[in-house]
Amino acid sequence: EKPTQKMLFRQILASSSTLLLASLIIIPTDVNALAGPQMSQAIPFLARPKVLDQVDLAGDVGFDPLNLAGNVDNLMEMREAEIKHARLAMLAAAGWPISELLDNKIANALNLSSTLDAADRVPSLLNGGLDKISPLWWGFCIGLTAAIDLYGQKRARFVADYIPGDLGFDPFGLYPEETNEEGRK
Repeated sequence: EKPTQKMLFRQILASSSTLLLASLIIIPTDVNALAGPQMSQAIPFLARPKVLDQVDLAGDVGFDPLNLAGNVDNLMEMREAEIKHARLAMLAAAGWPISELLDNKIANALNLSSTLDAADRVPSLLNGGLDKISPLWWGFCIGLTAAIDLYGQKRARFVADYIPGDLGFDPFGLYPEETNEEGRK
């Protein structure tokens, strides 16, 4: 059967639209910057704050909807606080159940009375029983926390190329020694 003019037109239209779509998919990323403000991955209908483009941080998905950071120094301080709070939350999430499991064993080994209540719950604001904990222990905890915080602040001020949260503490040697192609360790 002989192709009609209408069939040829459809084939040309289909081929050109396929080529057009293929060329749009293979656009270099630099061209996207010319299209307008980059959008946040975290909140796709908001523009990505410009301060986040000035620093390369792990886990950055463009989340600062109220533009609280404002500048790089504030951004780094907020990132440091975020990491400290995340680490504290992880310690608390692990410490609470572990303390309920090990309190009786440790107390018996040291010939001390257990701090667990009748239902085997650890002392807390919710469970009560904080009066069983020595004030010296609370002082030690506050002092240790302050020392770690001061050490982190000192590193942030005086270590070149400081990364928020990097206290230089890696007892198991998990931090990589060499850098990758992006210059990250």
